[in-house]
Amino acid sequence: MLGYDADGFVRDGVPHRVVAGAVHYFRVHPRLWEDRLRRVRALGVNTVDTYVPWNFHELPDGTVDFTGWRNVARFVRLAGRLGLDVILRPGPYICAEWEFGGLPARLLAVDGLRLRCADPAYLAEVDGWFDALAPELLPLLASRGGPVVAVQVENEYGSYGDDAAYLAHLRDGLVRRGVDCLLFTADGAHDTMQQGGAIPGHLATATFGSRAPERLAVLRRHQGEGPLTAMEFWIGWFDQWGLPHHVRDPEETAASLDELLATGASVSLYMAHGGTSFGLWSGANHSGAHPLDAGYEPTVTSYDYDAPIGEAGEMTEKFHALREVIGRYLPLPDGELPAPVPRVAPRRLERAHGRAPLAEALDALSRPRRHAAPLPMEQVGQDRGLIHYRTRVPGPRPELPLRIDGLADRAQVFADGRPLGTLERNSPGATLPLATGPDGVVLDILVEALGRVNYGPQMDDRKGITRGVSHGHQRLFDWQIRPLPLTDLSALRFTDDTGVRDGEPVFHRFTAELPSPADAFVALPHWGRGLLWLNGFLLGRHCAAGPQRTLYAPAPLWRAGANELVVLELERHGTAVELRDVPDLGPVTPAPSSEY
Repeated sequence: MLGYDADGFVRDGVPHRVVAGAVHYFRVHPRLWEDRLRRVRALGVNTVDTYVPWNFHELPDGTVDFTGWRNVARFVRLAGRLGLDVILRPGPYICAEWEFGGLPARLLAVDGLRLRCADPAYLAEVDGWFDALAPELLPLLASRGGPVVAVQVENEYGSYGDDAAYLAHLRDGLVRRGVDCLLFTADGAHDTMQQGGAIPGHLATATFGSRAPERLAVLRRHQGEGPLTAMEFWIGWFDQWGLPHHVRDPEETAASLDELLATGASVSLYMAHGGTSFGLWSGANHSGAHPLDAGYEPTVTSYDYDAPIGEAGEMTEKFHALREVIGRYLPLPDGELPAPVPRVAPRRLERAHGRAPLAEALDALSRPRRHAAPLPMEQVGQDRGLIHYRTRVPGPRPELPLRIDGLADRAQVFADGRPLGTLERNSPGATLPLATGPDGVVLDILVEALGRVNYGPQMDDRKGITRGVSHGHQRLFDWQIRPLPLTDLSALRFTDDTGVRDGEPVFHRFTAELPSPADAFVALPHWGRGLLWLNGFLLGRHCAAGPQRTLYAPAPLWRAGANELVVLELERHGTAVELRDVPDLGPVTPAPSSEY
């Protein structure tokens, strides 16, 4: 059991220092869990911490799943068998640059529900999540012989609000359901954040990445005695589309960790291994004053995080620098370091084996619904993906501006099937010119959702079209809406027709022959933006704006023999797909330590 006294942590009655590394099971293929945990253990840590994302476990039909990739108990027990304690962070909000901070998107369809506060409607939803989670969590607790020594209440709540009744409800809910281990909070090393997020009588910890004595002094003002802990010590950072790739110098990072450990504090390295936000699980940040203001910044698919253990398990220069520092304070594990993971021989797939225009596949992929006005995704029961809207604009009409109010996040607009242009969330006042002939025009709008905001006050982030569409000063009504979550592409019918034009969304199918499964990095040079599937599994997004240039395709997703890659290209069609043996996450842009 892990506890603490006035001086620090105590584990089974013995003074103890927690040196942890963060690994998210939901960002690592389950057949690679043990490999990644062995690499984290080789780093020298004695504990692993992970979030538990509510929306990853709750399926579209409302059931909660803890099997397969979602088998968090298996991940925790694997860590325990490798000699690691485990810290669990079950939310209900987790941030983590994860879609909607781990909350289910369906909450945004509940009229009047207020997130992350003591609103009865929200608390009832949270209670349902805790009811489902508790039977999985309780057998893993140290009090019952498991490896879980601590559980976090919410996450960085002081960066969002100050509702003490809400935090007390979460704490009481965990205790009432039998969670009897150490409970703690984690907030930024700022007075306002600690004030808003702490729970009296429970351990408070801080999140930061440098200047440890200064940040720990802030924490000590609010945690008068007991262990000082950097629950997230940021040793890298995440990337966002269209912005530079973040890299933190290994030696500078190691020096910052040494400075922290020299104070006697405990730490969790965020991230020890970042992994990948496969599919459409990446979230977004927002710096504006209103959810639909400019300032929306979606996160890329890779969650490499410039961590010491790279996205594909690479043991980097930073790994060795941090391991050396940890070895000054804790005994390092015996034995050789884990070997590199095998990778593919690079190759280029020159020709697509069939194409399927999205416009021709709409009936196969979705059933239309009629509504008077455009509705956001959440109100038609959709969480992620694309959504298609269609109406008829009467005519004849002169050229008037077409405007979308409440666009989240990017719309491709078509008039009688011809690309009219693109509108984006970060340009809320932009319009497209549209004239119609005597018979009017069929207007199609394809909206791409790029990830719900996962941090800060602008989390009411509904996707699709939330307000309406206007032509001139007139609202357009009578809409056909098609949700396109794209979770199953089996209904697509590919043909050899090679006629495609830029701006027309088209699925392209490629075939790759491998002698045996191995890790690969898939690149799409000269393509625009879209999605990429491997053998039916959605790897993530590709985007020429970068910084990420390759998508990680782990060995368990490949087959010996023929493999199918499907590219949905929305913007600019390329001709070839490349399999590479090294990642390309974008040009290196080192950040000063002061940014952490």
